Amino acid sequence: MLVALCVSVTISYGVLYYAFTVLAPAISADTGWSATAVTAAFSAGSLAGAVAGIAAGRVLQRRGPRLVMTAGSLLGAGAVAVVALAPTYPVFVVGWLLVGLASAGTFYPPAFAALTHWYGAGRVRAITTLTLVAGFASTIFAPLTAALGEWFGWREAYLILAALLLVVAAPAQALTLRLSWHHDAGTSHRRADRDVLTSRTFLLIAVSGTLASLAMYASLVNLVPLLLHHGVNLQLAAWVLGLSGAGQVAGRLAYPALDRLLSPNARSAAVMGVMGVTLAALALVPGPAPVLVLVAVLGGAARGLFTLVGATLVSDHWGAHRYAAINGVYHAPKGVAAALAPAFGAGVAAITGGYPAMFGVLAALALAGAALAAVAGDPTGVRGNAGAEAIAAAASASPSQR
Repeated sequence: MLVALCVSVTISYGVLYYAFTVLAPAISADTGWSATAVTAAFSAGSLAGAVAGIAAGRVLQRRGPRLVMTAGSLLGAGAVAVVALAPTYPVFVVGWLLVGLASAGTFYPPAFAALTHWYGAGRVRAITTLTLVAGFASTIFAPLTAALGEWFGWREAYLILAALLLVVAAPAQALTLRLSWHHDAGTSHRRADRDVLTSRTFLLIAVSGTLASLAMYASLVNLVPLLLHHGVNLQLAAWVLGLSGAGQVAGRLAYPALDRLLSPNARSAAVMGVMGVTLAALALVPGPAPVLVLVAVLGGAARGLFTLVGATLVSDHWGAHRYAAINGVYHAPKGVAAALAPAFGAGVAAITGGYPAMFGVLAALALAGAALAAVAGDPTGVRGNAGAEAIAAAASASPSQR
C-alpha cells in the first residue's frame, strides 16, 4: 500500500503539476494564447483543487481513500486529455478546472490521511517515506515531459502522461487501498469537527500555515529572478534552485528526530522561523556564491520540513480518528495561498520596487506565521504523538473536554 501511494502520488504531481511548468511555453507558442492566459487557466485549476479538498476530505472520512484516490486518478486522466485536445481557450480552462478537482483526490492530503489512519503510531515514518519519494516528481517528470514535448508536441505529450494516470496510478490505488476503514459519521462527531474548526488553536495554526505557504511558494517562483538581480549568472542561479530542492530531501530525513524533540507547535514555529530567516538573508545578502548556496539549502530544508509539519499537525493535536475531514479544511487555505503565490509575489515586487524588498515582505509573512504557531496553544494539554493517540482513545469525550 505504501509503495502504491509513493508511485501514484509521484505520478500525480508529475502529470498534473510539474508537466505544465515544462509545456507552458510550447502551449502558448502553438495556440497563440498569451502566457498570462495559459498560466491563469492553470492557477484557476489550482484554486479549484484547494476548495475541492474540503469535500474530498469529508468523503474520504466516510468512505476511505480507495474511492477518492482512484476516482481522482481516473478524473485526472480524463481532465489531462481535455487539456491536450482543447480546441479553444474556454475548453482549455475547463480542462484545468477538472485537473484541479482531480488533484484534490491524488495529491498529498488524501495520501497523508490514508497513512495516518492505517499506520497509527508509525505514521511519521510512513509519511516521511512518501514525501521523500514523491519529492523526486519534478526530477523525474521535468526531463521526461521535455523529451516527450520535443519528440511529439505538447498535446501528444499530455496524452501520454494521462495514460500513466489511467494505467498505473488508478489500478495501483484500486488494488492496494483495500484495508478496512473505520467510519464514524454520527452527529456527535460532526459537532466535534465543528468545535475543532472554530477553536482558537485550529484558527491560529490554519492562518499560520497559510502565511507560510504564501511566503514559501512565492519565494520559490521568484528565487531565480532574485538571484539574477543580485548579479548571479543564470547557470549558477539554476544550480542554487536545484540545490535548494536537495535541501528539501535533507530536511525531510531530519523530521523524525524533530518530531521526537519538539512539541507540534514548537516544530511548526521553528520550521517557519528558519524559513523566514533564510528569506530575509536572501533579500539582504547578494553573495558570495557559497553563502547563497548555503542559505538556499537551509531554505529548502525548511520547505521540506514544512510539508511534514502540515501532514502531522492535525493528528498531533486532535488524533487520527477524524483526521481526513479536519485536514481537508486545514489544507484548503494553504492550497489557495499556493495558487495565488505567483501573482502575489509579482504584485509585491511591483509595489515595493524589486525582488529584494519582495523577499523581505515574504520573510515577514513567514515570521508572522511562526509567531502565530508559537502562541496557538495545545487543545489537549498533551504533546506529540502520545497526545494524539490519547485523543483518539478518548473519542467519546464531550466536545468541551476535547
